[in-house]
Amino acid sequence: VQLQASGGGLVQPGGSLRLSCTGSGSSLRYYAIGWFRQAPGKEREAVSCISSGGSASYVDSVKGRFTVSRDNAKNTMYLQMNSLKPEDTAVYYCAAQWMGLTHTPERYNYWGQGTQVTVSS
Repeated sequence: VQLQASGGGLVQPGGSLRLSCTGSGSSLRYYAIGWFRQAPGKEREAVSCISSGGSASYVDSVKGRFTVSRDNAKNTMYLQMNSLKPEDTAVYYCAAQWMGLTHTPERYNYWGQGTQVTVSS
């Protein structure tokens, strides 16, 4: 399984971005997908995850602002990010595993390269 994250960029506070995570080499239909981020000088942290059945989970800092979804026909998962804040600035990664909803990065087997999100005026 290869994952490709895209959609990052520079956005003003309060703005929106939609990140995509596209799989190749295998269908992601049966995988849970997690989104993680890492800011400079900080540890990687979980953001959200979505199960193979479409159930979603979010960390408190993004609840109500971020929405994760999946389109199995396109082998792509999305992270819609609204009301962005400067503290959301980080490199965002997607990852896949088959054990269900979890925010624990060590449980993810496959990782994509990151996409940079910068929230600044």
